[in-house]
Amino acid sequence: MEISHIEHIGIAVKNLGEAIKFYEEILGLKCYGIEEVKDQKVRTAFFLVGQTKIELLESIDPEGPIGKFIEKKGEGIHHIAFAVKNIEKQLNELKNKNITLIDSSPRKGAEGLDIAFVHPKSTFGVLMELCEKK
Repeated sequence: MEISHIEHIGIAVKNLGEAIKFYEEILGLKCYGIEEVKDQKVRTAFFLVGQTKIELLESIDPEGPIGKFIEKKGEGIHHIAFAVKNIEKQLNELKNKNITLIDSSPRKGAEGLDIAFVHPKSTFGVLMELCEKK
């Protein structure tokens, strides 16, 4: 793997507005973008902390991945995302090492990034996302 940095940490929340208020008023961070990713059934809000982003995730459909996550586990850290170059190559390397992937090829995510998820079964319980800025 060729990881350059932690791109973001994804945090599942029930109410995006309340969560944004906490991050801004209590932590002093500034939300710089809110976006809906329809195919993932989620609304996101982003904060920059140094080089790393915090991505708040609110489900827009209880049957979506974030809705199901919150129903099962409650609010909290959902995934950690790593910035990579040549995401297709990285996914092929993982496949060749028998790592279980959720996405065998990249798809579009928030902020226009190409993304793919690695199954927590292969990562000691942590949902990992690979991200590439094109």
